[in-house]
Amino acid sequence: MSQLILLRHGESSWNRSNLFTGWTDVDLTDTGRQQAADAAAALTAEALVPDLCFTSVQIRAIRTLWITLDGMELAWLPVVRDWRLNERHYGALQGFDKAEMAELAGDEQVHEWRRSWDVRPPQLDPEDPRFPGHDPRYAEVPRKRLPRGESLQDTVSRMKPAWVGPVMQALKKGRTPLVSAHGNSIRGMVKILDGIADAVIPHVEIPVGVPLLYDLDEELRPRSSRYIGPVPDGVELPRDIARRMDGNG
Repeated sequence: MSQLILLRHGESSWNRSNLFTGWTDVDLTDTGRQQAADAAAALTAEALVPDLCFTSVQIRAIRTLWITLDGMELAWLPVVRDWRLNERHYGALQGFDKAEMAELAGDEQVHEWRRSWDVRPPQLDPEDPRFPGHDPRYAEVPRKRLPRGESLQDTVSRMKPAWVGPVMQALKKGRTPLVSAHGNSIRGMVKILDGIADAVIPHVEIPVGVPLLYDLDEELRPRSSRYIGPVPDGVELPRDIARRMDGNG
């Protein structure tokens, strides 16, 4: 049996300010740092020990991993940083207040941008300084592969090679990976793992700073999954959300 630990980064400064963040590189708040420390304590309490780590190239996920590993006295573990694990790119919405955008474009439109499967936000012009082609960390990524604004479907498609490649290969070798990433890139992983339908996955909420453990069989299919440590009220496991919504369908 293999184990996989997924961890959404702790609260960021733009999470707190209710801004569309996407690929904008903002750091954790003090609350976010404490959430990462709490994640370390929860994993340690259950003797869950990763031996290989993956993260995006965004500081909120990187710092969450740093704090978690430091708290577990595992700062020496190897870390693979992969841009494909980045958050969904919110295009021209990035940096705008979500409530103010709802007043400008309407609640229904903003909800569609945020919670649909295949609707993209307004696209960035490649000359816009927010376009990732201007960021040196993506210098080796072909420009045509860099997003100007993604739907959730786009995000899952971009993330999937990181899952079926490095992460899955590590699991096949008997490793226990810890993936520190983002709400939407982790949504993509749980969609694949739990076989969640396109219409359901936008409704899956991944809590910040709470490790999600998957026990996998020899075929890397989930035998069980659970959150490690306390979760906010009303938070359900992805598979339970899917079962409930499928039952209501």
